[in-house]
Amino acid sequence: MILDTKQYVIVDIETTWLSKERHQITEIAAALFDGEKVIKTFQTLINPQQHIPSFITHLTGITNDMVKNAPTIDQALPDFLDFLEDHILVAHNATFDYGFLNHNGIKHLERPIQNTTMCTRKLANRLVSELPSKRLECLCQHFNVTNTSAHRAMWDVMATVKVFEQFLTILKKKWIQGKSEITEFQHLAICKCI
Repeated sequence: MILDTKQYVIVDIETTWLSKERHQITEIAAALFDGEKVIKTFQTLINPQQHIPSFITHLTGITNDMVKNAPTIDQALPDFLDFLEDHILVAHNATFDYGFLNHNGIKHLERPIQNTTMCTRKLANRLVSELPSKRLECLCQHFNVTNTSAHRAMWDVMATVKVFEQFLTILKKKWIQGKSEITEFQHLAICKCI
């Protein structure tokens, strides 16, 4: 049997708004997680080369002044991709984070991100379906995880690590342990997971 040596890279990004085509990344953070502990981390602000709206600054705390001397995405992304390697990319609302990162990988480096992805929101829909909201803030409250700087990338990464760790424990009790099994589980119809 060939063991899957890939680990998890929990990722969070902050952006100037919601469109990967029209808006830009302002921060990337990530943690390499082996299922039990964080091994190393990555974090950088990004100069989005466009104005950060005041409502985004109010949400994230990231100002235009903070990013003016930060690397641009084409400068920062190679270091992030070196950190990511071929590990499994885990994020809360992974479609959003992956979408921005992959779009920029293709646009600036001609390098699509082909990593397997796991989404803690999809897992939440199947593992804690009774919760009225599956927002990261609500999951943190449910699992007694402290996140005092929500919407800053590294704080959200560390909160997601803790939530993901709880999900791995629940999945283990359901005899779902392999990375491929977890990946398949997140795509099951929700009614089959309750």
